[in-house]
Amino acid sequence: MTTPRTAARSGQVSRRALLAGIAGGAALMALPLSALAAAAVNPVFRHGVASGDPDASSVVLWTRVTAAASVDVAWELSDSPAFAKILKSGSVRTDAARDFTVKALATGLPAGGTFFYRFRMGKARSPIGRARTLPTGHLETLGIALASCSNFPFGFFNAYDAIAKDPAIDFVLHTGDYIYEYGGETDWGKDVARRIGREHAPAHEIVTLSDYRIRHAQYKTDAGSLAMHAQHTLLACWDDHESANNPWTGGAQNHQPDTEGDWATRRAASIRAYYEWMPVREPEWLEVKGRSRAQFWRGYSFGDLALVHTLETRHTARAQQVEYTDHAREIVDDASAEKFKRDVLGAPNRPLIAPELEADLSAALAKSVKQGQPWRVIGCPMVIGRLIVPDFVKLGILPDPMPRLAAAKSAEELGKLAADPGVSFAWRGRWGLPDYTDAWGGYPWARERFYDLSRNAGAGDLVFLSGDSHSFWTNDLADAQGRPAGIEFGTAGISSPGDFISSGFDADMSRRLDVAYAEHIPEVVWTDNMHQGYVRVEFGRRTGTASFVAVSTVLSRDYTTSVIRKDAFRRDGDRVRLG
Repeated sequence: MTTPRTAARSGQVSRRALLAGIAGGAALMALPLSALAAAAVNPVFRHGVASGDPDASSVVLWTRVTAAASVDVAWELSDSPAFAKILKSGSVRTDAARDFTVKALATGLPAGGTFFYRFRMGKARSPIGRARTLPTGHLETLGIALASCSNFPFGFFNAYDAIAKDPAIDFVLHTGDYIYEYGGETDWGKDVARRIGREHAPAHEIVTLSDYRIRHAQYKTDAGSLAMHAQHTLLACWDDHESANNPWTGGAQNHQPDTEGDWATRRAASIRAYYEWMPVREPEWLEVKGRSRAQFWRGYSFGDLALVHTLETRHTARAQQVEYTDHAREIVDDASAEKFKRDVLGAPNRPLIAPELEADLSAALAKSVKQGQPWRVIGCPMVIGRLIVPDFVKLGILPDPMPRLAAAKSAEELGKLAADPGVSFAWRGRWGLPDYTDAWGGYPWARERFYDLSRNAGAGDLVFLSGDSHSFWTNDLADAQGRPAGIEFGTAGISSPGDFISSGFDADMSRRLDVAYAEHIPEVVWTDNMHQGYVRVEFGRRTGTASFVAVSTVLSRDYTTSVIRKDAFRRDGDRVRLG
């Protein structure tokens, strides 16, 4: 959330300038622009190509073909975009049972390599993609693009396009909400979608396997998506909207069993479609055997420089969310608010991550410490910082909601008031409550358990790269006892709007709310809910930078980019510090 006090603008950078940067400094590593453009017009391979889920000797290659019956699709991998020398090749049979998607695991590759790949079906050739394996040994730098929350109806995925053309990016970390499940019946984004011609397909909320497949297919026709996936290898985890809004192990806020059937069936359909349409390893391709598709977390080691470990927080352990509306009448004074925070939000044994993930993460962190890697990075679906809502009423920003809430005569009337953003934010701020109970703030026991796990592994110095919130964040983290727990950079949406803006607050009010977070919430250093974009995080041996890259618009494909803030961070003994 850019503010006059904190924004550090570096000026506008046009798409043409970005292209020129690639042509000058990174021509040997980047794909030919003609190969990127071909993805948008290829009728057989119209969903493009993608690579992802790499290790030091292999990488997943993906595409989807337009076909009417079972067909064999060939793939080739080379060390140059001219394909003068074929290093690896193979064939994959696909059919309607897998929605004509194609995934190949290219193995036996050298570590730290850059490769080019393509697919063939008959005489048709796919666009060319670029893929990388993880490096081993000494590594000086690593550039990661942090992305999250790409919502088709809200706008074009221009930030993906900018990532494709960013010469500082080595890999893309997508922390979830890669698709959204909503249908046209919701008002959220409907007017924008109609205005720019990006209404969801299918038009209804997606529930069945066919629905999820159609939605994934639609998202992979976006030009920015096509370009990013062709250019960069993806590290991914999911959040909620890949299945439904705010899921937990027994259901979801946006799932109604009476009309939408069994939750387990819907969840299985969403997970199956995700694996079909994303460049991620199947369980049988993993080193650890016996895992299910739902157990979707990964550890990526980048030589002697960094560990990146992703999380799964939705389908394998999450306890049901606490709903403020269920407890609003219980909170009448400071004492009852503290009791709610202690006994309801803070109740023990309300997990977010599974025991198997805890074990894998603990082992990976300990190994990273032993190997002397300076950075341990968590790919986090949700912001972990303590985002307590400021007391907007006391600060004179929002009116006091208490008289209106006290006058409510029914649960229905109370519910309508709770849906009013001004009332809701002011009420949470009055009692010092977390902004959202679906994020880590709604699971303080789980957050402390996570911090304890990292500290016990000798790694209480993490860098969190987080999504979900539709806002940029720089957070300085601490546990409940005030001990440092690391730092966090959160990304705005690729196209999803910031919550204050989408809640109806005007730009001036949204900026004031942003400033209040940064000035009055201890862990928040800076935040911005005014833009869409991504975060470019560059790691050196002892220092790094996080650049918050905003796109000028998502309502048109004609856009510019600007770095609205840049934060430095450093390794200082056993700590990671900002500045």
